[in-house]
Amino acid sequence: MKEIIRLFPQQIKEVIIRKIGDNWTSLQEIRVRIKRPIELIYDYKVEWLNDCCPAEDDGIFLLNQLSEFSLYRLEDELREGFITIEGGHRVGLAGKVNTADGSVKAIKNITSFNIRIAKEKVGVANSYIPYLYDKQYISTLIIGPPQTGKTTLLRDIARLISTGWSEVRPRKVGIIDERSEIGGSLNGIPQHQLGLRADIMDACPKAEGLMMMIRSMSPDVLIVDEIGSEEDVKALLEAIHAGVKVVSSVHGESLEDIKQRPSLQPLLEQNAFKRFINLTRDTKKPGMVNRILTHEGHDILKKPRCAHDEMDRGTSATKRYHLGGV
Repeated sequence: MKEIIRLFPQQIKEVIIRKIGDNWTSLQEIRVRIKRPIELIYDYKVEWLNDCCPAEDDGIFLLNQLSEFSLYRLEDELREGFITIEGGHRVGLAGKVNTADGSVKAIKNITSFNIRIAKEKVGVANSYIPYLYDKQYISTLIIGPPQTGKTTLLRDIARLISTGWSEVRPRKVGIIDERSEIGGSLNGIPQHQLGLRADIMDACPKAEGLMMMIRSMSPDVLIVDEIGSEEDVKALLEAIHAGVKVVSSVHGESLEDIKQRPSLQPLLEQNAFKRFINLTRDTKKPGMVNRILTHEGHDILKKPRCAHDEMDRGTSATKRYHLGGV
């Protein structure tokens, strides 16, 4: 985690290293707020560093480390509100917003930093990829509340499709990564494993990127995270009608929940997705696959006959029908 630790002044760095200890694998976020205690968010708990309240100079140090002492080179990122660093980690920013003509121009006087720890969990989709394939890949929507592992699962699905699994040959995969979360790209180069035949449009708006990818890279399967707007839906329908399969994700508690969202109605009315993977979260598990539904509403997920695995542990293809964790 040297790419994260290097962001902090020496005194704060020492406190964070001592406090986290061997718990890096379960750490989700480090939240830094000027003149308030640093917050460490783990899979199962939250800890506060009450004796470590960063001053304004510490915030400037952190920002200089993120920008390599050149805020100008991060102008686009500052407008979007986050910066992706080496390792695929993403740092969210909050502070005073400058606007021009009703649009965000930049964030200045930054007072909050949310360092989201990128965790690549190779193998978490092994148990579920068979449900997405029947002689060909099936357009699939992953549904879940925040922090239930949607992007982690989506990333590993992309890896398996583009590399191949069991007797299924690799397919060309096009990834539209608007927020640089799937690939965690740095200077356009993915920091996560996306497979042998994956091509990525990094930091590209979803609706535009979908059409660009189809025209330029002729993918067999498109991967896109967190759809929601009417523009996203229109582009997805065009892609699917062009014969391209789509695997995507959306915020929601369940299929019943997203059916209430007007912007998604065209996708549901036209049966654009034939599979729905429902992720849930409780106080004991960071993310669990609860159901896998057909477009007709039938739950086809084989129920586990042993303890659920958590996202951190991954899964095994040899146990693909006995595990429920992501």
